[in-house]
Amino acid sequence: MRARLGDVIEKLRPLVPGVAWVAPDNLHLTVKFLGGVDEGRLADVTAALARAARAAPPFDLHVLGLGAFPSATRPRVLWAGVAAGAEPLTRLASAVDDVLGATGFAREDRAFSPHVTFGRVREPRRQPALADTLDARRDFGHVQVTKLSLMRSDLSPRGARYTELAAIPLTGA
Repeated sequence: MRARLGDVIEKLRPLVPGVAWVAPDNLHLTVKFLGGVDEGRLADVTAALARAARAAPPFDLHVLGLGAFPSATRPRVLWAGVAAGAEPLTRLASAVDDVLGATGFAREDRAFSPHVTFGRVREPRRQPALADTLDARRDFGHVQVTKLSLMRSDLSPRGARYTELAAIPLTGA
């Protein structure tokens, strides 16, 4: 799936200037962004995520379609969508928001929108060529979601570097 998304990135790269492209190895689906977290809180965060994971069974995720937020003609974020699996993923995101909200993290104020970000536009402007290339039917395949990962991202001029701090299996019935 990452290789197929990487192929799309390579095809879009010359068409859409001024985009910070995500390296294929870094493609992921964010359930909740926490920002900077003090190391002393990581054990509490991991325990909270384990509570959410115990209520969620593994599920199949189908990545389908290309789009942009807020719109294809004036994009800020380029993404691949989620078709099958969006409902269990949304329930998982809600459970994560609930358990982390109970530990003092701010709750999300907008609805969860399942997607894989593959590019961020540095200077938003009209991009008519991009709008013509985004395809809602582009199929990237299926993946089995079996765990919830707590990730750390370290930003650098060469892009983000991700480190998995905890992997929590989904064990719900």
